[in-house]
Amino acid sequence: GWKDVIRTTIINFNNEKMQITWAARELFPGENVSFSYTFDEGKHKVWKPCPTYLLDQDYNSGCLFKTEGPTLAISIRNSNGSEELFSKSLKSDFFIKPNRPENVTFFWKEDTVTVSCNKPKGAVKCLRLELQYKSKFDKEWQSRTSKCCSVGEQGFDPRKCYSFRVRLKRLVPYCNVVNYSSDWEAETFWMNGTLLDSCDDDIKSQSNTVIVLSCLLAVLLVILTFLILLCKWQRLQKSVMPAIPDPKCMFADLFNEHNGNFQEWIDKTDHAVVQTKLEYEEQECIIEAESQQEDEKNSDKQGPQEKIFTFSGAAENNDPKAAQIACLMPTSNTITSFAGFQILMNDDMYVML
Repeated sequence: GWKDVIRTTIINFNNEKMQITWAARELFPGENVSFSYTFDEGKHKVWKPCPTYLLDQDYNSGCLFKTEGPTLAISIRNSNGSEELFSKSLKSDFFIKPNRPENVTFFWKEDTVTVSCNKPKGAVKCLRLELQYKSKFDKEWQSRTSKCCSVGEQGFDPRKCYSFRVRLKRLVPYCNVVNYSSDWEAETFWMNGTLLDSCDDDIKSQSNTVIVLSCLLAVLLVILTFLILLCKWQRLQKSVMPAIPDPKCMFADLFNEHNGNFQEWIDKTDHAVVQTKLEYEEQECIIEAESQQEDEKNSDKQGPQEKIFTFSGAAENNDPKAAQIACLMPTSNTITSFAGFQILMNDDMYVML
């Protein structure tokens, strides 16, 4: 009865190729067994030897052959084929493992993603399309399964990058006795409907943006600090080492017209001053010599509209600019400049400065 407990692994790859394996070293130690199969039914079966053996340390541990029908019978014998060690009949359609989905497309609209693929040949009603996804913040895959060959899911954040992968599954137990699924289609990365090479690109782009902004801020701070230090240095330089005035600016005619000849410049300057003084015309004034009492009487009679100023040294020096003069002046507090003197006028007092 040990023949009935031998375990084999049977896979029908998309109903195209059959692969049957067994534990050769454990079941048949020290013996290299042979394998034969047939898809014929009834008494007249034609057994075919295994075209391609799978080896485990030089021992036959499996066989790979073409799928030729829904009913399969297998037989394992000793090395010379004289004794049958194991035999079994089965339905090859119950061990189908589908191929990967082909021409997978993604359609992203707002927060909904729809994934579809081409319909495979064979019983499509036995197939389901499984979608798995996760964002860079998720540790485990989220799964969604739908009929072949389209599946959709909602709730995707357009600001996040997601990893997607899809595969086809066979229904159990209606179509398969073993839960076989296809291999995963190549993983893809999407963000708001845009295909990316990797979700790391999103992280790198954000980090690059942060680095660029940080560098710009640092440069602006350095420039601002430099300007502040420059202003303070200029102020300190002016306070410690004040600028020496250039005499050319104050005495432009000395250097431009007289080439720095001071004597020539001062002579012409004095002549110009004398000419200016001679050309000066004084305002018409009334010269009077009266006593202080008469001044007070006249001031009372004339009212606050005129004042008489007397300079005692005018006649002696024969200076027309310093003669005894009487001019009409306002009586309020006033400072008047005349002949190089400043005169402070008040209602009752006149001070010459």
